Amino acid sequence: MTGDAFIEIDGVSKNFGSFPAVRDVSLTIARGECFALLGASGCGKTTLLRMLAGFESTSAGSIRIDGLDMAGVPPWNRPVHMMFQSYALFPHMSVARNVGYGLQHERMSRAQRSARVAEMLDLVQMTGFEDRKPHQISGGQRQRIALARALARQPKVLLLDEPLAALDKKLREQTQFELMSIQARTGVTFVVVTHDQEEAMTLADRLAVMDKGAVRQVGRPGEVYENPNSRYVAGFLGTISQFDGRAGRSVNGILTLDVPDFGRSVQVACPLDTRPGEALTLALRPEKLRLTRERPEGPNVIPGTVRDLAYFGKDSLYRINLPSGALISVHAVNARRGAQTPDWDDSVWVSFDPDAAILLKD
Repeated sequence: MTGDAFIEIDGVSKNFGSFPAVRDVSLTIARGECFALLGASGCGKTTLLRMLAGFESTSAGSIRIDGLDMAGVPPWNRPVHMMFQSYALFPHMSVARNVGYGLQHERMSRAQRSARVAEMLDLVQMTGFEDRKPHQISGGQRQRIALARALARQPKVLLLDEPLAALDKKLREQTQFELMSIQARTGVTFVVVTHDQEEAMTLADRLAVMDKGAVRQVGRPGEVYENPNSRYVAGFLGTISQFDGRAGRSVNGILTLDVPDFGRSVQVACPLDTRPGEALTLALRPEKLRLTRERPEGPNVIPGTVRDLAYFGKDSLYRINLPSGALISVHAVNARRGAQTPDWDDSVWVSFDPDAAILLKD
C-alpha cells in the first residue's frame, strides 16, 4: 500500500425507486491496497461494488479512479475487472482459453497472448492444466482460473464479489493466503466484498463495515475489532457479549461501572469522556475473559454456571449463565492435553482485567 488516494468515493448514494441501497458513502482506497467491504446481506456492499465496476450508475455523488471521474464511463472502458461469485467460466472452453478470453481484442500477437496466459497460470499455480475443461477441475482450481482470467488484462483495480464463498472451510482458509500473496506480487488494488468477518480480517489492509447502505466504521482490521465505535460494529465483527451499565466515579482512567446483569460494579479502563450516571454499554470479547472453578483475585469477578459448551479441538467456547439470567461467552484455549476443564452445569467464575473492557456510547 503506497498511501496515495487511488479510488475516491465521494458522497455516493444509490436508490432503487424509493429504496436507498447505498446512502452517502465516502471512502478513499490507496493504490495497491486490499480493501474489504464487510456487512450482512442487503447492506449495500455489492451495489457499491457494481457502481465501481460501472454496472450500476450512481444516484448521487462521484467515483474517481486514478484521478479520472468515472461518471458516464462504461464498464469496458474502466480500468477495473470484476470477479463474480459464480466465477462465470465458459464450460465449453479449456482452462487456457478461459484465461485468455479477455485478451482476444487486445493489441497483442498470438505469441504474446500465449505468454500472458502462461504467466497468469503460473501466478495462480495452475500450470499443466491448460487443456482441461472447468468441469474437470475442483472448485478451488476454478476459483484460481477465474482469478487468472481477471488479472490477465492487467487491470488497475480488481473487484471481488464474495470470491471464496463457494469453497469449503479448509480450502477457503488456504486460498485466503494465496490471494494475499498474489495481490502483493501483482500490486493490483483489490476491493473485496464479503459477509465473512474472518475472511475480511485476513485479506484486508483496511475494511469498511456497512449497515443499511451506510458505512459504520473504517479502519485496519485490528483497530476495528479492538476499538469498535458502536454497538452494531462490536456485535457484527466477531463474538462479543454486551451489557448495559451506568457510569460511576473515574479515578486515574479507571471507571467504576455499575452493571445490573452482574449484580455488582466492575472496574474498567475508560478512554471516553463520561459523567457520573451516564448510560454506557460494556462489551467483552470472549478471548479476553478467564474461566476458573476457583474464585480468583481481582476487581472483576462474576459467578456463573456453564450452560452451553462447544468443543472445537484447539479451543472451546462456553456460554455462562449469570445469576441475573444473562449470558456471557468465554473462549478457552485447550493448551494441555487431557486437562480437566469446566463441564455443563459446573459452577464457575468469570474474570477480566480492566483494560479488557470496551465501552460504547452509541
